[in-house]
Amino acid sequence: MAQAPTGTIADLVAAARDRVPAHTALLDGPTGASLTWARFDAAVDAFARTLVAQGLTQGDRVALLLPNGLDFCVALFGVIRSGGVAVPINTDVPAAEAARVVEHSGAAFGLGVEAPTALPAPDLDAPAAEPFPAVGGGEDVAVLAYTSGTAGAPRGAMLSHRALLANVEQCSALRPAPVTAADRVLLAVPLSHAYGLSALWQVAAAGATGVLLDRFGVDRALAVCQERRVSTLVGVPAMYRAFVTAGAERLGEALSTVRLATSGAAPLDPRTLAEFRVETGLSIYEGYGLTETGPVLTSTLASGVAKPGSVGKPIPGVELRLVDSDGGTLEVAPDEDEVYYTEEDTGTGLVAVRGHNLFSGYWPDGAHGPDAEGWFRTGDVGYLDTDGDLRLVDRANDLIIVNGFNVYPHEVERVVGELPEVAEAAAVGVPDERAGERVKVVLVLRPGAELTEEAVRAHCADNLARFKVPETVEFTLELPHSVTGKISRAGLRGRPGR
Repeated sequence: MAQAPTGTIADLVAAARDRVPAHTALLDGPTGASLTWARFDAAVDAFARTLVAQGLTQGDRVALLLPNGLDFCVALFGVIRSGGVAVPINTDVPAAEAARVVEHSGAAFGLGVEAPTALPAPDLDAPAAEPFPAVGGGEDVAVLAYTSGTAGAPRGAMLSHRALLANVEQCSALRPAPVTAADRVLLAVPLSHAYGLSALWQVAAAGATGVLLDRFGVDRALAVCQERRVSTLVGVPAMYRAFVTAGAERLGEALSTVRLATSGAAPLDPRTLAEFRVETGLSIYEGYGLTETGPVLTSTLASGVAKPGSVGKPIPGVELRLVDSDGGTLEVAPDEDEVYYTEEDTGTGLVAVRGHNLFSGYWPDGAHGPDAEGWFRTGDVGYLDTDGDLRLVDRANDLIIVNGFNVYPHEVERVVGELPEVAEAAAVGVPDERAGERVKVVLVLRPGAELTEEAVRAHCADNLARFKVPETVEFTLELPHSVTGKISRAGLRGRPGR
């Protein structure tokens, strides 16, 4: 394994300033306000000085509740350069949840959120001055990223400078490179999320231009892509599903400068991939990762083909294996001499990973991080196909057990999603006295479509084993999602069927 990176993640900004000082670093998509790398670096220095003047010492947590914008980016890098720990909070969370994160993290400073010491907005016009010497680096925590809570209460993942810099290097080694110096990258995924932050780190590492979008709307996003000549899309499945509704003519105009589209944070359904390719001529390269892994682990860029249902191979510098519940190895990727299972059921296991990009455990004591050998079990279940590409089945804790048989929700959702009337589906387990659990599916229909419970069950009976067929079918206007579009199944289990 390569040597772990040293230095700080804020060094990326200083390096870009030295290489391309006059190049646009950040561009606000809707307003056109911008900062060159030289001005951005000066603003970061100024905010770091403000923090120290306010009493910040190394390791202090700073909560940031701001939308994607110039202020957030300057504040984020300023906190990190000063030796503080950034605690980004999504602007869509309820006030009580934001307060819980502030309290749990012990944040002494806050911007956009109530904290013991309130901070002023960054000075975007700060003049260049003597460089502020970056504090810390290496194993010091740079970002305390709170997970989405799909597996329970949100927890703070401790991401060190080493982990974040390692993931930047790993992603940069992909070909084609996700971000190059010539790119204008759409930053519409919330920068409060590890996936959005990953794109920002890569923009800084390449000295590219980040095009910021504070909230996503399909018309708004397409207008920004067209006007700002975006060349790289960093998105989530919900964004691409919205894009395909715009039609080929509108997409052709708006995305004429796009060379690369990537997706992550949630499974990309094959229908969206196919429709986007037909409408634009572009493939969507899907990746997989977690907040705890810095975040990127695999990508179809590493495989060289955007294959439906696949999240590709491990990116350079990441080791991946599938293990059973006791930790025994089932499969390893991506060695050339490995033999891969051809049947899903024979090779399915828990995804375990190792690399310098892994977190340092959960706040505050580093619990439940990588084991003594550096391996971390993700909680996701998957298998390797005949090409050695990873295919995810589901979260281990979303597994439905019917009469002792395993039912993976994603499999049921995929079959139900084949019905043309269905826009989105979520499958969950509900208690059953005889079987232990039964399958319930909650559906959102396409506008104007009609569908009966009987038709859904009949289609499932034709395509699934009997114990996987939903006992209950519920229709709803919308499903609950995380900030990156991932279905939140937990709240669906207690809802009664129609």
